[in-house]
Amino acid sequence: MKAKKYLLSLVTVYLCYFTHGMQAIILSQNKTQFFTQWGYTDAVAGAAAVSLAITATGFGKMLSVWIGGEISDKVGRKKMAVIGSILYIACFAGLLFTTSFTLACVCCFIAGVATSGFWDAALYPAAQEAVKPQYSGSALIGIKAFVSVSGIIYPLLCVANTNAGNWQINVWIPLIFSVICVVVSLLSTFEYDDMMKQTTTTATGETTNAATAEIQAAKDRMLTPPNKLVNFFTMFYGFVCMFIMYGAQQYTKAFGISNCGLNEMQAAGLTSIYTAGSIIAVVFWAVMMGKLRWNPLKVVLVDSIFTAVALAIVLLVNQVAVVYVAIALLGFFAAGGALQTGLGVRQELCPGPKGRNTGIYYTWMGLASCFLPFIVSYMTGSIGEQAAIYTMMALLLVAAVVAIGMMGYLVIQYKKIFGDSVLKEK
Repeated sequence: MKAKKYLLSLVTVYLCYFTHGMQAIILSQNKTQFFTQWGYTDAVAGAAAVSLAITATGFGKMLSVWIGGEISDKVGRKKMAVIGSILYIACFAGLLFTTSFTLACVCCFIAGVATSGFWDAALYPAAQEAVKPQYSGSALIGIKAFVSVSGIIYPLLCVANTNAGNWQINVWIPLIFSVICVVVSLLSTFEYDDMMKQTTTTATGETTNAATAEIQAAKDRMLTPPNKLVNFFTMFYGFVCMFIMYGAQQYTKAFGISNCGLNEMQAAGLTSIYTAGSIIAVVFWAVMMGKLRWNPLKVVLVDSIFTAVALAIVLLVNQVAVVYVAIALLGFFAAGGALQTGLGVRQELCPGPKGRNTGIYYTWMGLASCFLPFIVSYMTGSIGEQAAIYTMMALLLVAAVVAIGMMGYLVIQYKKIFGDSVLKEK
């Protein structure tokens, strides 16, 4: 930790993303209850409506995160964290009480704006800034840890509360956590906000703030600037990784029910196993990057390879026990911090203002979270839910293969840019 006064800012980051872990799956885990509340009686039409509502979240993310990153670099992290928390309160309150599908979509759009336009744009950089540079990758993966813990607990609570006839509690829980996020954000001190007030003198005698000087130091490490393909791949990986992770996160339960013959509780357990795998991975990769100094690019390459292996097993082996194991592996390699680590790769290969880089990266992520549920909704109406979910899993495998190719190229380019290999032991 750079200073004890920034400890609370890191706590704020992790608390906000614990809450986001519930928001990310609240519609899929309470699908029947929500579409019934919206007035749907046909299960297929209701499932398609839920997918469209999830799409609205993706639109909110995609449209807000880029500009959110720019604003975060100008106004600081605290204001963005507070406003994002307030928008979360509005989202959950709306979902709790509305009987209108249209209004529910508006609430989901607000959630997307809050998540990416405010929290992602401010809190991902804040996590990196609160610790020493060599631990920034581990700090980012810590975000995934709290999302994952939330993702394990929340599906089981949803089933228990629904079976007890109190499904609305599933919405009250994240609503209360959002209120807590507002309070903690107001109490926190953020390192970047302090850096904006500090000035330093460059080698040429120019006066600049400490944040700008840090970016220039990162660029000075490079032997040659990154080419356009490096710039594109470090952005597009956000789309590919989110496409895989979001698909597995949102539709693992549905895959278990429609393609594996599991009941509601067993399928919820499948989601929890997926999340458990991601939590184990978070600890593992935090050690590999923090203590053994693995480069984030090396981590992402390994994640991409074994994500493809896990998805191939899920699709080709028709045995429930094997599918459980493969889903756990999928959670480990696809959702164990690969998304967050990819942002670290972006920042190292294309250094710039952290809010801006986060905004660019998460714009591509938002496109994926918008595109995938829209496609699933279309396929559900065209070929039925079972075939749509299976086809979606096949698309995830294709995306994993694409990720392997991109990371392989970046490994080669890394040596040209820095004169060092990411694959060798430090």
